[in-house]
Amino acid sequence: MSPVSPDDSSVRAVAQIIQLAVAPVFMLSGIGAFINVCALRVSRTVDRSRAIEPLLLRSKGAEHRRWHAEIRMLDRRLHLVNWAIFLSVLSAVLICIVVALLFAAALFEPNFGKAIALLFIGSMISVGVGFAFFLVETRLSSRSMRIRPELLAHAPDEQ
Repeated sequence: MSPVSPDDSSVRAVAQIIQLAVAPVFMLSGIGAFINVCALRVSRTVDRSRAIEPLLLRSKGAEHRRWHAEIRMLDRRLHLVNWAIFLSVLSAVLICIVVALLFAAALFEPNFGKAIALLFIGSMISVGVGFAFFLVETRLSSRSMRIRPELLAHAPDEQ
């Protein structure tokens, strides 16, 4: 990236920097959408755990064990999706720093090339690991939503 020369018009220089920053900014919007999906999953998981709490406290025996297992699964899912959110936000922060360094490098001529590359790599690793946590959470969610065999085999009472 060539530094902006003093005789360049400021509008042209800023336009060139913005062109360089488009891909990272586009990535920010995708990360934001992913964080929104994760936040919705947190909300639904919290709602479900609040609905189960009184049932767990009133239950005994096999029913208590079933509610306890479900609430433990919800807790595990919350843990995973919170890590996905944390890593995604970290990735977004790193992308913001990349964009700021792109502007600084173009305007002030420091050699930020390696720093920009390392920050972008860190951002990609962070969001990738966040996606992996989300994948595990969705697998746990789908596994926990299986219909119990006794309900599938249940026949209505004859009257």
